[in-house]
Amino acid sequence: MLATSLDSLAKNMECEEQSSISLLDIVIKWNGNDYDVKNLNTNSDVRTLKEEIFKCTGVRPERQKLINLRISGKMAPDECLLNAINIKSGTKIMMVGSKEEDIAEASVVPPKREKGRKCKSYDSEEFDEERVDKMEIHLAKVQNRVDNYEIKMLNDPRPGKKLLVLDIDYTLFDHRSAAESGIELMRPYLHDFLESAYEHYDIVIWSATDMRWIERKMAVLNVANNAAYKIMFYLDNAAMITVHTPKYGVVSVKPLGVIWGKFPENYNKHNTIMFDDIRRNFLMNPKNGLKIRPFREAHLNWEMDKELLHLSVYLYEIAKIDDFSKLNHRNWEKFIKKAQYKKEKRHKRDRTDNNEPKPPDSLPKL
Repeated sequence: MLATSLDSLAKNMECEEQSSISLLDIVIKWNGNDYDVKNLNTNSDVRTLKEEIFKCTGVRPERQKLINLRISGKMAPDECLLNAINIKSGTKIMMVGSKEEDIAEASVVPPKREKGRKCKSYDSEEFDEERVDKMEIHLAKVQNRVDNYEIKMLNDPRPGKKLLVLDIDYTLFDHRSAAESGIELMRPYLHDFLESAYEHYDIVIWSATDMRWIERKMAVLNVANNAAYKIMFYLDNAAMITVHTPKYGVVSVKPLGVIWGKFPENYNKHNTIMFDDIRRNFLMNPKNGLKIRPFREAHLNWEMDKELLHLSVYLYEIAKIDDFSKLNHRNWEKFIKKAQYKKEKRHKRDRTDNNEPKPPDSLPKL
């Protein structure tokens, strides 16, 4: 009788233990790919999860940084149980980390350059850009802005339009010079430029300042409520992220991925261009940025500055192109000259064709 009771009690305890255990399927996002970790026991700790991730990715547990696996606002420690984090099956976790062989390769000291010979792989701006925009820790920051930054919409996206993102200071406005009114510091042809661009582009203003200053400047320049064009929304410094590069150190940049993540059906790397007077702001999207000549000393340069006038032509010409990623915006002036040359050649050919004598409709009567 006692043995039967003990057996029954043991079975009940086993059933209770099994009912308290559930299995999780988790998706790990790393290096642009998804890795499935299946049938993970909820009573397991974070260390066990990392060991399973190691089997999938080859990244050792001590190298892994699980960005959005948090408890009490902090990254979950290895000894923390998964059921304490209240993680659900199907959760996507973004991981940052490198394989041992990748770390070894990156640690190799570059060879010394021969005197007078340039080594593009290590000295050029392009090297920094290529490294920064693919780093998982920076992509995680972009995703954080996509998830948490709130955009105050001024106007809705228009179907089929490309995207133009504009800086303010030294791009549209000389914010350092003294003047009786802000209009005196406005870049020449600003409203003509925006009206022309609006035909083919939705327009966003992104400045590395506080939102209240952006709104104030746009009001002073009569951009905010202009009848000839509309601004879709403003982005301020809170939408930016910090990155570390060998060339610049730690800097704030403007990742276009924030906009692309918010509007995936409308905008992407193929239809977006950004103007800024600081090239490093393009570090996360080097192929989408055009460095504009800074507009300074407005009173001295007002009559000479025709940057926006020429750039409006460039925007008009490239609006016909489906994929901006194939363009080199550093050569935008050459692009305009080439396009104008083709137009002049075509017009000349048309004029020649029009002046040629036409054959008679019928043979003359004898």
